[in-house]
Amino acid sequence: MYSKIMLPVDLNQESSWSKALPTALALCRSFGASLHVVTVLPDYHMPIVGSYFPRDFAKKAHEAITQAQHDFIKANVPEDIQVQSVIVDGSPWEAIVKAAKKLEVDLIVMASHNKRKFADYVLGPNAEHVVHHAKISVMIVR
Repeated sequence: MYSKIMLPVDLNQESSWSKALPTALALCRSFGASLHVVTVLPDYHMPIVGSYFPRDFAKKAHEAITQAQHDFIKANVPEDIQVQSVIVDGSPWEAIVKAAKKLEVDLIVMASHNKRKFADYVLGPNAEHVVHHAKISVMIVR
């Protein structure tokens, strides 16, 4: 049923993957699907934002997050799972939706975050936006 499963993770927030990762791994094994671990890096190229950072900051940030994601995969994804590391730039929900389309994934598995407002409490702001804007199935894990 699924051949490519995306797992968005915030490497600085364990709650973004601690429950969603085991679910994604179980689905990968059940369907023989590949896992695509996606981390979103904020966009530092906007003039108003970029002026506060050194010229090569975005490149160094990409290198650091790429290494951190590879370490995450090595520590948390078993060798029997075919996995791809993906780093994207932008706002979290928009980057996740764009990456899902580009990678042609069948399913996005992501955690919900409990935050401030009622809508945020139910899903989490990024999860809510991904559910509403993705053209593919999205599984929210609590």
